[in-house]
Amino acid sequence: MASGSPALLVLVLLLLLPLLLSVDVCAAGTATPTIRSQRGKPNTNSKQKQGAPPPAPAVRALVQSTCNATTYYDLCVAALLSDPSSSTADLRGLCAIAVSAAATNASATAADLANTTSTAGPISTGSTAEPGSDGRVRVPAPLLQVCATKYGEAREALLEARESVGEEAYDYAFVHVSAAAEYPAVCRTLFRRKRVAYPVELAKREEGLEHLCTVAIDIITLLA
Repeated sequence: MASGSPALLVLVLLLLLPLLLSVDVCAAGTATPTIRSQRGKPNTNSKQKQGAPPPAPAVRALVQSTCNATTYYDLCVAALLSDPSSSTADLRGLCAIAVSAAATNASATAADLANTTSTAGPISTGSTAEPGSDGRVRVPAPLLQVCATKYGEAREALLEARESVGEEAYDYAFVHVSAAAEYPAVCRTLFRRKRVAYPVELAKREEGLEHLCTVAIDIITLLA
């Protein structure tokens, strides 16, 4: 049996060789895969720095210097900045914007008055109008219609003023805006003559238009 032992050993090795090879292949297949480098991919775990929000745009230098020369600075700035073209307009352009703002105001008041049949106000001393059940005077519709007409005339005067500004006829623009500011005063005078209390809301409207006209006149003066 000793002489056959080497041959038997060789036979055993030959039988075990496929098994050993299959074990090596399985071991290689279960090895940890190599992690590939992923360049250029953002790191989602790191926090991105957030920039501070942009500051609110400052009032344009020309708008600021122009409004500084007017009687009502805040109103002037609000009126000019309401028009996007003020960001690139020159002084004449800013003047046209101011006049247009006054015209828009007068137009809105004229429309509101034209659509109002009557309004109430406190009883003035010696008022000839009959008070309602709430003790407040009802303003006659015809009186409101006259006021609507006056505000409409103010609007037309302001539109004429804007054309004059475009033509660089600043003296005419001054006259037209000054006239527009006076039309609401005619309305107030009519209330006084009729001995009817002037409605508070209408008084506010008159003051608002007067202030816008003053701003426009102040800017026209800078151009003249």
